[in-house]
Amino acid sequence: MNLTKEELTLLNSKVGLHTLLKNKKVSIPKVLEEVKYIHDLKKNQEELIKLQNWVIKENKKVVILFEGRDAAGKGGAIRRITEYINPRHFKIVALNIPTSDERNQWFFQRYINQLPKPGEIVFFDRSWYNRAVVEPVNNFCTDREYEIFMSQVNSFEEMLIQSDTYLIKFYFSISKKEQAKRFRDIKNSPLKRWKMSSVDEKAQALWNEYTSYKEKMFEVTNTKHAPWTIIDANKKPSARLKAIEHILASIPY
Repeated sequence: MNLTKEELTLLNSKVGLHTLLKNKKVSIPKVLEEVKYIHDLKKNQEELIKLQNWVIKENKKVVILFEGRDAAGKGGAIRRITEYINPRHFKIVALNIPTSDERNQWFFQRYINQLPKPGEIVFFDRSWYNRAVVEPVNNFCTDREYEIFMSQVNSFEEMLIQSDTYLIKFYFSISKKEQAKRFRDIKNSPLKRWKMSSVDEKAQALWNEYTSYKEKMFEVTNTKHAPWTIIDANKKPSARLKAIEHILASIPY
């Protein structure tokens, strides 16, 4: 095949040679795709370090929400984003089911307790939007609790932004077929089986219900002050790059 000078340089790099040699069967187009992804990822990760330094220096607050169906790749994207930034100035929030006390509090209270202090970035691996989709689909909340949330969330986010906080909302979108494939891969991996929850087990059967609540969520909460960014997540590498690029473009570091 005819390779450009840039492609030859990528293949002859340490990453390129490692990628060429790690598999018995070599597909040059696939190797180039992977090497380009790694190259672009590292370049963007360098920019994320600059972004975080700006956040720290200027005492800014950043909140980034990752929503999407089970196995959409939210956690993997967060890991790539945070891989090289200073761990003392960011945190990843993945809240467990609420305690009895938390169930009796204002719904947003336990999320408010996790919001960033000046100079900090907070990544929510699922967020308050659990109440918009996951909870009603699985009967974890009442219809009234759902309606109250939907009537309050836009005002809550507006107050957050008015308090000088950058808010980015990602929705990682995958197809039903891709979700089924990823569930099979998880179940077949001794290192990943723990990821499958009872909620995950029902996700395929409840696909249409998730879709209905997801569309209602977009309709009500895709506001001018806090819009959703929908990421096509059927291919994990491109989804990760798109998410990072959007963060870099959204914050004036």
